[in-house]
Amino acid sequence: MAFHVAVVGSGPAGFYAAEALLQSDMPIRVDMFERLPVPFGLVRHGVAPDHQKLKAVTALFENIAGHENFQFLGNVAVGRDIELADLQEAYDGVVLATGAASDRKLGVDGEHLTGSVSASEFVGWYNGHPDHRDRTFDLSHPTAVIVGNGNVALDVCRILSKSVDELKSSDICDHALDVLAGSRITDIFLVGRRGPAQMKFTTKELREFGELDLAEPVVDPAELQLNAASSREVEGPAGAGVDRSLKILQTFATRTGGLRRPKRVHFRFLLSPLRVEGDRQVEHVVFDKMRLTGPAFDQRAEPVGEEVSIPAGLLVRSVGYRGTPIPGVPFDANRATIPHKDGRVLDGNDVAVPGLYVAGWIKRGPSGVIGTNRACSVETSEVILSDLQALRETSHSNKGARRDRLLHALRSRSPMPVDFDGWRRIDVLERAVGAARGKPREKLTTIREMIGAAKDKPEPPHRTLRPLESCEVGS
Repeated sequence: MAFHVAVVGSGPAGFYAAEALLQSDMPIRVDMFERLPVPFGLVRHGVAPDHQKLKAVTALFENIAGHENFQFLGNVAVGRDIELADLQEAYDGVVLATGAASDRKLGVDGEHLTGSVSASEFVGWYNGHPDHRDRTFDLSHPTAVIVGNGNVALDVCRILSKSVDELKSSDICDHALDVLAGSRITDIFLVGRRGPAQMKFTTKELREFGELDLAEPVVDPAELQLNAASSREVEGPAGAGVDRSLKILQTFATRTGGLRRPKRVHFRFLLSPLRVEGDRQVEHVVFDKMRLTGPAFDQRAEPVGEEVSIPAGLLVRSVGYRGTPIPGVPFDANRATIPHKDGRVLDGNDVAVPGLYVAGWIKRGPSGVIGTNRACSVETSEVILSDLQALRETSHSNKGARRDRLLHALRSRSPMPVDFDGWRRIDVLERAVGAARGKPREKLTTIREMIGAAKDKPEPPHRTLRPLESCEVGS
């Protein structure tokens, strides 16, 4: 008799967990539940449209979805269409892989003003996420400020910096491309609270700013001077990546004042947001100038008593994503994650909740790249397999009938859940429309469009899942 596991969330963590479970020696069926009609989570709605190679990982996920013991149920939201308690009743294990959908605030006065937005909103808008597709952004002011020193901040900065010609062959949504085509932004400030030695940019993404058609990177050489503790942080193998990025910034600093391009990207460091000023609309972003104190790898930024004001009409905060609570599931509000031990969800007394597991960002916080989720999900899957083995030795699973009744009830409602064949039809349509426009795809951006495109299902043959070790994903 097979065991049944439900995976909630269809991003990388969910698919990697499914992969590990399906490749085990135990008879397991995996049902994946997704709030949207389309799969792949942040690979679809978070990865920058001009970074198509990073999206190639979906070929692996397609392969996993072709397993005969896997099924996808899209447009099914836990808490809206189905309760978590129902999943726990119907499945031997439930894996929560819901990611981190909200964003961290700056926590400063004026953050609520029109023109102050989160990176998750802006990224979701240009990537066609149904939750953000109808957002509006005023790009009429000549200056934008982005607060953050990670790759998401770089993505937002690059999208604002690129020309329409540079973007039109990507899979950026047409509604966003139309707005960006009319942008009057000429100066973009990318601001970090700490110094250049603490930046989280990857070298490859930073290097791209030296190759833009319309934008010139601007760096003040004085801001690249490191204190002794920061110099120690970049010494040795652990700091090799940061050292390479520093060299790129130093190259940018020597270019300042050279090429005359219509846009400028200003890399600024040691500035901490203090307040946002304006009459209903963002007009100035005021920062505290900072300095680093303390030993290497444990430095803190403290104000020096000097303010820096940047006139701006758009403020994008990119200081991290946050997980959101799931009704009926313990939640650590400080860490914005679900408390766990090795992937087993813990209750308020640090006791494992039987049959409830967690994987991905909602487990460990928003860190790492796409491939980082594999080890995280494999750890959780190994715990699940151990628990299922113990269950098999003591009794037989009796969840099958309950699961069948649950799925029958879901398929009886309107609209029915979107299965993976439905996603394939959406995929074919998006690629065809995109190809006619010289793009990889043109995404459908509303739930209604997606459900409409998912109808009339062909039956592709199931595929054999490739061995786990042969599916390494580049990041």
